[in-house]
Amino acid sequence: MPEKAKSKWPDWLASAFQVLRPPEKLTVSEWADRYRVLDSKSAAEPGQWSTDRTPYLRGIMDSFTDPRVEEIIFLKPTQVGGTECLNNMLGYVVAQDPNPALVVYPHIELAKFTSENRLQPMMELSPALQERFHSNQSKDLELQFDGMYAVIAGANSPASLSSRPIRFLFMDEVDKYPRTSGKEADPRSLARERTKTFPFNKKIMQTSTPTLRNGPIWQAWEGADVKLQYYVPCPHCGQFHTFKFKQIRFDKALEPEDIKATAYYECESCNGIIRDAHKPTMLRAGEWRTPEGSTMRKRKTGFWMNAIYSPWVRFGDVASEFITSKRVPEELMNFINSWLAEPWENTQIKLNSDKVLDKTSGYDEGIVPDRTILLTGGVDVQKDRFYYSIRAWSEGMTSHNIRHGVVETWPQVEDVMNISYCSRDGTEYFVNLCAVDSGYNADDTYDFCVKNSEWAVSIKGANNPLPAKYKLTKIDREEKGMYGISLYLVDGGYYKDFISNRLVRKPDETGGWFVYEDCDLEYAEQVTAEEKVKEKRGRVEVEVWRPKTAHADNHYLDCEVYAAFAADCLGIRYMRYEEPEEASKPQTEKPTESKKSWLQGGDSWL
Repeated sequence: MPEKAKSKWPDWLASAFQVLRPPEKLTVSEWADRYRVLDSKSAAEPGQWSTDRTPYLRGIMDSFTDPRVEEIIFLKPTQVGGTECLNNMLGYVVAQDPNPALVVYPHIELAKFTSENRLQPMMELSPALQERFHSNQSKDLELQFDGMYAVIAGANSPASLSSRPIRFLFMDEVDKYPRTSGKEADPRSLARERTKTFPFNKKIMQTSTPTLRNGPIWQAWEGADVKLQYYVPCPHCGQFHTFKFKQIRFDKALEPEDIKATAYYECESCNGIIRDAHKPTMLRAGEWRTPEGSTMRKRKTGFWMNAIYSPWVRFGDVASEFITSKRVPEELMNFINSWLAEPWENTQIKLNSDKVLDKTSGYDEGIVPDRTILLTGGVDVQKDRFYYSIRAWSEGMTSHNIRHGVVETWPQVEDVMNISYCSRDGTEYFVNLCAVDSGYNADDTYDFCVKNSEWAVSIKGANNPLPAKYKLTKIDREEKGMYGISLYLVDGGYYKDFISNRLVRKPDETGGWFVYEDCDLEYAEQVTAEEKVKEKRGRVEVEVWRPKTAHADNHYLDCEVYAAFAADCLGIRYMRYEEPEEASKPQTEKPTESKKSWLQGGDSWL
């Protein structure tokens, strides 16, 4: 054998053994602890990965190699390592189980950025990945490795989601995905279609910060076969609990910076004080389990946690963030979503019938509250009946429902809007203005409002938001010889926001929205029959009011919208209550004998 061939034989043999040698039996967390290196540009703590820094990620990552688990759902806040958890799974696939993979981000631009700045640097920094990474054959949106490829896709690009079979599917920040991918279906459904050729050994990982209850990640969490939360032991009593925001104790009177320094956590079992220094030990001793105590994984396994668990977040940080954001709905929504990892369900957006029934005013039905300035009404016209509501208004747009109900004819509408309503001291009030919906039976509504123009106006809900809440238009009915009929276009969404905002005010605050004593449940359920949701209109995402269920009755909600519009139209915002003047006593002057008028037969006609 030639000398040259002999010198290469050991290298060839070593290379062959390297190819044929089976991969180590490692879990994802074990592999990451050995081989994952964090980039200094994108990581808060660059260098060798250590799962002990974020122990809660161990159970999530290791579920990826659990044969019982097909899909992992991680419902998370921001900045707890969720994306790095996903990256570790991808690195494990490349090094340990090479098979086609697809990683989906909310849009194609983010996919390119992440590939260039996080995924490719991850492959270059780890020797275990670098030796398998073919950088010269790779593109930003398609990375090539020994025995596999990884497609990096945007949820808004149907081309990047189709035509390639994949075994491993990773979806990041799914609540930011568009509802449709171009003219195609839901991007998550398109991505799942690619796994059909691996029916028995596919793995799907989806993670996101939640937005609304009907958002993708919350719906996935609700549909999980098992829902796990991270339980940690109290350093004082040893009882296991999840971290809850309500257990953080702080003085609301302090400034945010002082709250950061003084807030602490209170154990819900022993009331022991838990400091930030206790958290690392608690996290290392924690475990993923159900509220009933089970740690079993199933086919669809969900994991949920909030930002209190993060090693980079102090108890005071959470309390301070809440104090600074609670008065601004947009900032409060960010706190609920990004810190507590809960769907946004503030009562300013979603109403509850119990909240309505709790807003009793102390007045019986039909009694006008003290300091009322005016009354308004709203009528919702249906095929065979009319729903109505009458509301009393006082300063600051404080309002009380004094009567609501159903009548069957137009004369009955006229009667209920024209009778007098009295306060406790006997003062009479009449409905100053009633808004009548013209959406169902426009002709009859116009006739009614023309005949009763001194107190009734016809309205119609606007299809799109209006810049000024409502808009007066004029219509003609030439066939009946009527011209210049007033019709108000009303922004119903604005007044539904108005009602929901007023419902959350405290009883002693000006501007509250109240109902009379023993208000009926049907009224409360109809007033709260809608919720605010996000919808995609073209490329813009907007919030709109929609019925909670497909056939929910919302007639009383419409009536209250119309009554609120009527009060706004009359200028209730700027009115002030004037105390009634006491009846002045007649001035009587005692007649004197020296002064007699000529009418009394005196000596002088003066």
